Order: sequence, then C-alpha cells, then structure tokens
Amino acid sequence: MENLFKALGNALLSLFHPKILGLTLLPVLLAFVFWGSLSWWFWQDWVIGVGHLLAQTPLDEYLLRHEIHWLAASVTTVLLILLLFPVVLVTALLVTSVLAMPVMVKHVGARNYPRLEEKHGGTVLGSLWNALVATIIFILLWMVTLPFWLFGLPAVVLPVLLSAYLSQRLFRYDALAEHASTDEFERVLERSGIRLYVLGAILALIQFVPVLNLFSPVYIGLAYIHFCLGELQQLRSGQA
Repeated sequence: MENLFKALGNALLSLFHPKILGLTLLPVLLAFVFWGSLSWWFWQDWVIGVGHLLAQTPLDEYLLRHEIHWLAASVTTVLLILLLFPVVLVTALLVTSVLAMPVMVKHVGARNYPRLEEKHGGTVLGSLWNALVATIIFILLWMVTLPFWLFGLPAVVLPVLLSAYLSQRLFRYDALAEHASTDEFERVLERSGIRLYVLGAILALIQFVPVLNLFSPVYIGLAYIHFCLGELQQLRSGQA
C-alpha cells in the first residue's frame, strides 16, 4: 500500500506544476460546455422523458393519492440534475483520458521517472478502444444498479465502487502505454491487483466534494500515472 499513498502525494505535487495547472480545468469545462449545450436544446424533451419514467413508478401514485401531484415537476427536475451530474464527471474523465493523459505521462515520466525506458506497448487506437470498452461497461453497470441507488447504504457505496472501476479501467492503460511493453502491462496489472480499485475508491470520494471535483479528473489521471509507473519501476528492478 506504500506505493498507493506515495502516488497520491506525488500526484498532488505534480498537479501544481504550471504545465499541469494549465490542463486542470480543461476536462471539466469541456464536459460542462458539451452537456450544457445539449441541455439548452433538449432540456424540455429530457424533462418529458424523465416525467414519463417517473409516472411508471409508485412515487407518482403516491403524489397523486396525497394530492401533491404538482410536486412531480420539481421531482423530475431534481432527478434529471442528479442524472446529469455523474454524466458530466464521466465525460470529464474521458476527456482527461483522451486529451490530457499523453501530455501528463510525458511530463511525469521525464520529471519523476527519467531512467524508466519507454517500450511503447500501447497505441492511440488501443487507448481509444480501452476508453470505449470502459465507458460501455460502466454505463451497463450504472443502469443495472440504478434501482439500488434509492436505498440507504447502496446509494452511498455504489457510486464509489462504479467510479473506482471506471477510473482504474480508463487510466491504467494510458498510464503505462508509453513505458511498458505488452507483457509488462499484464504483469503490472497482476501485481497491482486490488490496489488499483482501492486507489480508484479513494479518488472517487474527491469527485463528490464541491470545488475539489473540478480538479479531480486531472488529479486522478496523475495518481494513476505515478502509481503505475512506480509499479513498473519496481517490476523491472525485481522488487516484490
């Protein structure tokens, strides 16, 4: 676990480098612009769609029975906002993976791991495919588990677990693509095991903190770069 906490600390130091600070808000801003533009054009359609879904649930019957059906519009709006929040964060993570990670990997590699040979086991197409697969699996898991989000403990635990899965699946490939060979990539994943998910779970908590979540996509990427390159360095030196 030492590498895990070391990665979190090193990622924080890297975050405040001027070159990285310039990237920090870019993913979140692009995600907000994208979904804000879609909301501008399709908000009413989305409200109607969510309203129709709400009408099929016991909640709609409850509001009607207690003559407070006028609350349905407010509930629909709140639900739509709650649905858009994770979508914006996921989009920001994707932007970070595709646009920011190559820059961050080169920066961190040159400054913190200058003697780590680059074996270029990953490719741009591999990165895009990895991002696509990670997103599809995340969406499927999100849809399957969505009904459980209405209950107490699952509503707290599930977002963290899903975010942990997405973060580790997205960033582990990009973090190692430049430096690890294909065989080394598999060996790093094998030796890292559950720690990749633990790191994702810790980082997921940051995404639910106002203001801090604006910096979280780039910070998460940096944490996985430091962790994965640290593991690769230990692997090559023969450390357990």
